[in-house]
Amino acid sequence: MTRVKTPADEAEARAIQDELRRRVVLDEPGPPPGGGLVAGVDVAYDDERDLVAAAAVVLDAATLDVVAESTAVGRVSFPYVPGLLAFRELPTVLAALEALPVTPGLVVCDGYGLAHPRGFGLACHLGVVTGLPSIGVAKNPFTFTHEEPGAPRGAASPLLAADGAVVGRALRTRDGVKPVYVSVGHRVSLDNACAHTLALSPRFRIPETTRHADSLCRRALREAVGEAVAEEPRGS
Repeated sequence: MTRVKTPADEAEARAIQDELRRRVVLDEPGPPPGGGLVAGVDVAYDDERDLVAAAAVVLDAATLDVVAESTAVGRVSFPYVPGLLAFRELPTVLAALEALPVTPGLVVCDGYGLAHPRGFGLACHLGVVTGLPSIGVAKNPFTFTHEEPGAPRGAASPLLAADGAVVGRALRTRDGVKPVYVSVGHRVSLDNACAHTLALSPRFRIPETTRHADSLCRRALREAVGEAVAEEPRGS
C-alpha cells in the first residue's frame, strides 16, 4: 500500500510539496484517449465530524461503462490550508484507488494539477506517489486567468499564471456552456489531457469519471455519517 506521510505543520507540508514537485514527469504523452481504463476520483466531507469519503470509479474509455468502483472513509488528518488541500484528501483517495480490482491507465482528478498556486495540485501529487498518469479537470479557474474560449465544443484558451506561464487550458466540453479547466498532473501532455477530457465528456460539462465518482463519494459519506450518528451516545 502506498504510504503518505501526514505533515506535522504547514512548513513540513510545503517542504514535502517542494520535494515531490521535482518528480513530476512532463515529457510523456500519456495513454491515447478513447481506449483502456480510466479512473475518476473525488471526495466529500463532513466537517462537523471530520470525516472524508473518497471514491474511485473506473470506466472503459471506449464505452464509458463502469468497470469497477471502490470507496474509503477516513478522518481528516490535516487542516484546511489554501494550496495544501491534497494533504487532506490524498490518504483516503489512495485507499479508494488501492481497493480497486483493476489498475487504470489514467486517473482524472476533480481539481488541479500544475494549475495550482504552488504548481503541485492533487493530480500532480497523486500521480507522483502512485506513478500513474494523471490529469486535473476543475470546475473553476482558481487564481488563474484566461480568455473566453470560442463557443463550440472543443474550443480552448490558455490558462495563465500571474507570470504569463501556461499552466492549463480552459476547455469547452459543450457548445456555449461554461468551460472546464484542464491541467497536467503527471506523465500526460496537455494536448492529451484535453483530448481525454473531451472523450470522457460526450453529454455533460464534466467528465463521466468525475460524475460517477462524485455521486459515489457522496453516497459513501451519507452512509458513514449515518453510522457515526447511530454510534453517538444519546443525551440523557
